[in-house]
Amino acid sequence: MRKIMILAAAIAGCLMGESAVAQESFDTLRDGLYAGTLDSTAAALAPQVAAGDAEALYASGILGMVQAVEGVEQALYRHGFTPELHPLGIVFNVPVMRNPNPEPLDYQKVRAVLETFVSELDTAEKALLAAEPELGDSVFLLDPLGFRLDINDDGVGDDNEVVASILGMVPANQPETAEGAARAEAGGVIQSLVGFDRADAIWLAGYANALAAQADFVLAHDFETFVNVLFHRVFPEAGLPMQAFAEGGMLVLGPESDSAIADAIAGIHSLNWPVIDSPRLAHVLERLETITVLSRRNWEAILAETDDNHELVPSPEQTPPSPDVKVTDEMVATWLETLDTMDRILAGNLLIPHWRFKQGFDLRAFLMTAKRTDFVMLISGYDALPYLKEGPIADAGTFAEANRVFNGSLIGFAFWFN
Repeated sequence: MRKIMILAAAIAGCLMGESAVAQESFDTLRDGLYAGTLDSTAAALAPQVAAGDAEALYASGILGMVQAVEGVEQALYRHGFTPELHPLGIVFNVPVMRNPNPEPLDYQKVRAVLETFVSELDTAEKALLAAEPELGDSVFLLDPLGFRLDINDDGVGDDNEVVASILGMVPANQPETAEGAARAEAGGVIQSLVGFDRADAIWLAGYANALAAQADFVLAHDFETFVNVLFHRVFPEAGLPMQAFAEGGMLVLGPESDSAIADAIAGIHSLNWPVIDSPRLAHVLERLETITVLSRRNWEAILAETDDNHELVPSPEQTPPSPDVKVTDEMVATWLETLDTMDRILAGNLLIPHWRFKQGFDLRAFLMTAKRTDFVMLISGYDALPYLKEGPIADAGTFAEANRVFNGSLIGFAFWFN
């Protein structure tokens, strides 16, 4: 009996040790996200990640997603991104602080930012999917609006670099921090705590692919002229070719307006991008296919949950983040059917309508074989010719039932459901 008790104590000690390491990993993540010290947090998590600890991998995946966003924000700040100063800025509008001393920017640096973004998202996705099968019923409470991003890259996450401040919002109480409690007492808060669980690891991995697919599509092309003729409008002091000519002579309305119109026309004219990396363009298709696979896995995990703890995406049996967005069984079933429809489009078995032709546009063929993307010529018709074929075509009726179920907000729910 004594030997059995000793063995039981040893096993319990091991389990408690593993639990302590797991909790330590997530405590490290939480503290780092709220302090804005992402790089040092990644270094602190590295030993547990290397050892394959599931919670550490999950923490690393969440951190990697935030680091990817922070990296883009830092690049925008570094080069003086100021969209609000120009008529074309609304097209590029992303919340970011203004840099009084921007560094020069060119096409190769734009590509480098996007390539780093994709790389960090892929690393995060790998960690999330490695962690997911081992997570069990783990739930980690985090307040994303309380995260700090070191946007100006000075090593400190200031009060104006809190996500809530960047977005002009006031997040709800972070029960782990005095700062969060003070905000809650002040009132006017937003309930933004999220209980990150196994399903959310899959959800985040899907979003990593959704974001990376967009960057990969751009990177598969040569878009240098587009950068050179237009980016001075949102990076006005970064030394781009047209910077000195942002305001020229008067043609119709006035120097500033006429120059902005001229730049807009030049931007549209330069939307003719040669494909320079065909495998990367084809990989966009793979990413889109992965998104639908992960979305199904996500919903399988969501529907299997028995708790109700600050769900990011709730099942019909769980509490939604707002009474206005109650998820129903019909919504879930319809969403899964919508994924089937998307799979048919990605497989080339359901075609996209083109306003000019009775045939449909084969998205799969385009992503697999395109040599250039000329947006004007695709929309007007000529460049769509190689990708037209006979077959069933998606139309308004294809998604009519989904729009009914989602009260006309299918696209909004798609961003949420992923």
